[in-house]
Parts: sequence; structure tokens; C-alpha cells
Amino acid sequence: MSDLKQLEHDLNARVCLGDILGAFEHYYDDGIIMQENSEPPVVGKDANREREKQFVASVHDVHELRVLSSAVGDDVSLSEWRFDVTFNSGQRVAWDQAVARRWKNGKVVHERFYYNKH
Repeated sequence: MSDLKQLEHDLNARVCLGDILGAFEHYYDDGIIMQENSEPPVVGKDANREREKQFVASVHDVHELRVLSSAVGDDVSLSEWRFDVTFNSGQRVAWDQAVARRWKNGKVVHERFYYNKH
């Protein structure tokens, strides 16, 4: 298994176990750029950490969180995810999303999420 394929696998495994914040701290570069669909990108680890914390705090129950498929290329990884969660509001939402990551020196430097808004 290539180093990048192993990194992608390990990152996804931590997320699937619910360790979203731990995975973020370990695998993401300080200059990380994250983007939701065509929204403006969020730049920097501090700003993105807060976004991740807000998402995690908004979830009451996780019913399903898994990788459906993944692929790795030259400094790029792609994965398809299925989410099914109940938010603190009581609203249960299920969606699929694709995640495109760019890597440099073993860290994610750019991540973009593609999904239909729920």
C-alpha cells in the first residue's frame, strides 16, 4: 500500500470511529483550506478547527458514517461517504458526499466537500 493510500485509509478510519477532531489535528496542515461545495473557502487550521467543532457539537446521534469508496492519485485522494445523523434540533438527515483532498508532506492541505444541501 502506498504511503498516501495508507494515510487516506487511516484518516478515514478515524473519522468513521467518530474521532473527527482527533483526525483533524493529526492529518491536517496548519494552512489547510477547506471548502463546502461552491461556498467560499475557509483558510487556516484555527478557523477550520472551529468549523469542525461546530459540526461535531451539532450532532446528537450518528446512525451511519462510512466510506463507500475511495481512490488515491498523485498527492490527491477522493472518497465517497454516507452520513446519517440526528442533529441536536431533532432533525434526522441522511446524505452522501464526495471528499476531494490534496496532500503535501503527509498532511491534507486542501479539502473540498461535494454534496446536495440537506
